[in-house]
Amino acid sequence: MSAFSRLFTMNLGNNYLTAAGLAVAGVAGYYMAREKHLADSRPVRRLYPPSANFPDLSKHHNCMAKHLSPEVYAKLCDKRTPNGFTLDGVIQTGIDNPGHPFIYTVGCVAGDEETYEVFADLLDKVIDDRHGGYGPDAKHPTDIDYRKIRGGQLDSNYVLSARVRTGRSIRGLSLPPACDRAERREVERVVSDALNGLSGDLQGKYYPLNNMTDAEQDKLIDDHFLFDKPVSPLLTCAGMARDWPDARGIWHNNSKNFLVWVNEEDHTRVISMEKGGNMRAVFERFSRGLQEVERLIKSKGYEFMWNEHLGYILTCPSNLGTGLRAGVHVKLPRLSQDQRFNSILEKLRLQKRGTGGVDTAATGGIFDISNSDRLGKSEVQLVQAVIDGVDTLVKMEKALEQGKRIDSMIPK
Repeated sequence: MSAFSRLFTMNLGNNYLTAAGLAVAGVAGYYMAREKHLADSRPVRRLYPPSANFPDLSKHHNCMAKHLSPEVYAKLCDKRTPNGFTLDGVIQTGIDNPGHPFIYTVGCVAGDEETYEVFADLLDKVIDDRHGGYGPDAKHPTDIDYRKIRGGQLDSNYVLSARVRTGRSIRGLSLPPACDRAERREVERVVSDALNGLSGDLQGKYYPLNNMTDAEQDKLIDDHFLFDKPVSPLLTCAGMARDWPDARGIWHNNSKNFLVWVNEEDHTRVISMEKGGNMRAVFERFSRGLQEVERLIKSKGYEFMWNEHLGYILTCPSNLGTGLRAGVHVKLPRLSQDQRFNSILEKLRLQKRGTGGVDTAATGGIFDISNSDRLGKSEVQLVQAVIDGVDTLVKMEKALEQGKRIDSMIPK
């Protein structure tokens, strides 16, 4: 029985997918059942009108609150996806986390691939807002051909480490905000089986969180690999921490420079990294590993969620498209004191964080600098933008060290 046939069998008892989907095995059968459900799904039963259930968003500052009107809520609140995900599931994290006028969050999540279709009247507006203009008819380019990268060896006297990461989701299974235990365990099984098939410099080992030894845990912490139970309200309110640590785990290759997280915020998070400034080598390993993992997953009858409009489908609308963040830890003690620093980053389409992650402060003038964009540009374009942008930042830092002005170096 193929992977997709198993999904039909699992979901049949819940009436999520009908018996018609079993008539054709494999991927084609999945699409048939999915389209039928989208066409004739029964609405959610409610005792009160939509107006009585509309959330109070008067003090909220996020994309969801900006675009969710009573009219849109009334139109969408009774709909559900093939896996049963509803509008209230989409918006719950944005309701429970009002945000801040100066920290503008997304405020919504997807429970499955179809979320972006069923609730498009809201999510198209959120996506357009979050990604700086991306219409419902736009097409996303995908390109992970590392041979197209120019340069990529950044000055290691300033660039301390380089990393490229992304997420991938398994088609036909609910995303972490909505998956049940069986689906989460199926993600772990499919992904860990695929990772066990890697060879050469990508060969490694999977460490399930729920039966990890103390020694293994301590070692992963020392290597800065271990992810813990989500504590951020943005994740916990969306239901991503349910049943922790069941079916979560970490895989890394023997060289510890290619890493996969399983069932954290997304089904998988794939990371390539190393010390120093060789971003080209990091992206090459990232591309090779990602393509090999996809090949092995397809050999099991599964595939990644992807379409030509939104690219790769992930839990948070902010990560659609490439889901890619190419970043470096870089020393910029002088440039970061320039009042134009934030403006320079914006012009280069870069963003900064502290080295401890989101919302942390830089220490010793060391910043985590990465691409701002995710959707509408390819992986190659984003990595190239980081290489070129960080190279420019390092040249500015060197000029300031020599007492020179950087006015002519600032991008227009």
